[in-house]
Amino acid sequence: MPGYPALPEGIAYGGDYNPEQWPEEVWREDVRLMREAGVNLVSLGVFNWSMLEPAEGVYDFDRLDRIVELLHSWGIMINLATPTSSPPTWFRTAHPGARLVDREGHVIAGGTRHSFCPSSPEYATASQRLAERLAERYAGHPAIAMWHVHNEYGWANARCYCETSAEAFRDWLRERHGDVAALNAAWGTTFWGLTYGSFEEVEPPRLALPGQLTALQLDYARFSVEAHIANFRRERDTIRRFGDQPVTTNFMIANCVAMDYWRWADEVDVVSNDHYLEAARAENHIELAMAADLTRSVAGGRAWMLMEHSTGAVNWQPRNLAKRPGEMRRNSLAHVARGSDSVLFFQWRASRHGAEKFHSAMLPHAGTDSSLWRDVVALGADLRGLAGVRGSRVEAEVALVWDWESFWALELEWRPSVDLRFRERMDAYYEALWREHVTVDFAHPGADLSAYRMVVVPSSYLLTEAAGKNLRRYVEAGGHLVVSYFSGIVDENDAVHPGAHPGALRDVLGLSVEEFHPLPENGTVPVGDDGLTGRIWSERIRLAGARTVHAFTGGPDAGHPAVTRHELGAGTAWYVATALDPSPDRAPGVPEGFRAPGHAPGVPEGRRDSGDRGDLGDLGDLGDLGGPAGGTGTGTERDLRALLRAVLDQAGVSRPRGLPDTLELVRRGRYLFLINHGEEPVTVPEVSGTGMLDGAAYTGSATVPAGGVTVVEPAGDA
Repeated sequence: MPGYPALPEGIAYGGDYNPEQWPEEVWREDVRLMREAGVNLVSLGVFNWSMLEPAEGVYDFDRLDRIVELLHSWGIMINLATPTSSPPTWFRTAHPGARLVDREGHVIAGGTRHSFCPSSPEYATASQRLAERLAERYAGHPAIAMWHVHNEYGWANARCYCETSAEAFRDWLRERHGDVAALNAAWGTTFWGLTYGSFEEVEPPRLALPGQLTALQLDYARFSVEAHIANFRRERDTIRRFGDQPVTTNFMIANCVAMDYWRWADEVDVVSNDHYLEAARAENHIELAMAADLTRSVAGGRAWMLMEHSTGAVNWQPRNLAKRPGEMRRNSLAHVARGSDSVLFFQWRASRHGAEKFHSAMLPHAGTDSSLWRDVVALGADLRGLAGVRGSRVEAEVALVWDWESFWALELEWRPSVDLRFRERMDAYYEALWREHVTVDFAHPGADLSAYRMVVVPSSYLLTEAAGKNLRRYVEAGGHLVVSYFSGIVDENDAVHPGAHPGALRDVLGLSVEEFHPLPENGTVPVGDDGLTGRIWSERIRLAGARTVHAFTGGPDAGHPAVTRHELGAGTAWYVATALDPSPDRAPGVPEGFRAPGHAPGVPEGRRDSGDRGDLGDLGDLGDLGGPAGGTGTGTERDLRALLRAVLDQAGVSRPRGLPDTLELVRRGRYLFLINHGEEPVTVPEVSGTGMLDGAAYTGSATVPAGGVTVVEPAGDA
């Protein structure tokens, strides 16, 4: 399988280029300015199906030939797209059965991209035919560095509910379950007397009255992912017949709920991702770091590609805030720090027409006499200075368990509380670790976890029996596990594990849960004797080997454990039965109950970073994914930080101490990235080497200016 694309100039820099939107006299100005900015790679042809095939079976590559040759003559490499995310209007007219249908049975109109059924055989034929023509013509061209299949699978047509999809779903169910008796058993259809007599009786989870079978909804989500993967494979395998350049498609990791990217990871030659800053979110650079770490983890620790992000404002958020001075640079270099070997944008030149005309670009409507253009040129120079970073790896000692299937299952209807949100807990735990200057990987719950000193499970409502055993083996071998509430509750079919909660985790945690007590809106419960409080959740715990670290001191579970610790084998498992909140009258020190015990079990030999990974209605849109309640950045989850700090110490996780949490510090290989998100300069001790961006010599410390970025290459073998 091909690896990362071969590029002559180190870090890839550029973005989507859409010359079909412009008269040909603009093209030469574009390529001249690209070279001025340091652009060395463009994604070409993402949306030009209607120009390449103006009528069914009629092809015209003349304009594409000319732009490919022009880019090649200026030394700009091409990530050539198959424009199959946006079929032409003739396709909709000729093949009405291929149109997308929503849950309510509405046929979705055209005039936008993605408005096709992913299970359509007509779409499969047309998209493969176009991919074949493109690959046959261009695979041997020296300017083609790689291939970009489709664009953002699952962006708007994550699921289709037409009859074609229904038939494809039934075929998928036959393959997955074998016979209808096995399907009935897996789905628990005896509940409400919903037993199926044959696969032909199964309908997709279209709009229904409340209480629709949750296992039906989960399987439809899985089926839909596989339908998109099948479309990708078809085009990828067609392209591979003609050349050996790497083939990718751009993911939307962290923000596209509907795609299971663990399933996608092995399908692409190089993982690429689109990331757009949540402009209105406080300290949104923390969410950016999380998305980058998750992308690197899906890539198995290998270098990945930032395929799209923005120079400034986007066009689709409620309030599209422009980036502040220096923010584009910090955003871009933070992605590089966390494993990206590219900085690519949507798009090169700002569009005059269509839905994205107010989306920022590398070349803005204001032209080259603008601060944004000057920042684009300066960033190109920065990236040339970072060429040596390319290919190096980020090492992590801590992993967070992330499972898209659990995400889907948790946010179905009729859970114990509407406040149970996957991203709420994931973001809270990630933020606390980020503020402790801990670089993390993400892992599937069934992955090999032996490389990590500490593993955190913020939200794993759906956890298979096998995954539960995997976590137990991890602890017994000397690992340190932290689990948050409402994890390990159901299996892969959303069936409650036999016995008391949390079924898949009872043994490793050394406890059981007798009763859930979700809190009322904005409700809190006191925890311990020193002013701790909990939000969202409380529960009645019975100890079965674990010890109480803190108890609830009020609320429905007063006197019962709130935080527990269980020594198991050579390791330790912690459980947190509420969302710990900061106390306004308490300093952010470690509470007594959170101090690491004197004996810290050893870490097994070879515990290194292996890089291994292991509203379900219509999740095709991005929606409000939520974040830690109450915002971020002013001590939020301070007491969760205290707990995690104690476990980090017990696990022997190395990290810098005494730095402000406005400073982002990441080591990538031998290179140290220091990104200051604060308004005051920060001096980082024990830094010696050469600044890769400014050539400065650092001896003993480095001072990073407010809003600045410093990248240090240590001297010698350091």
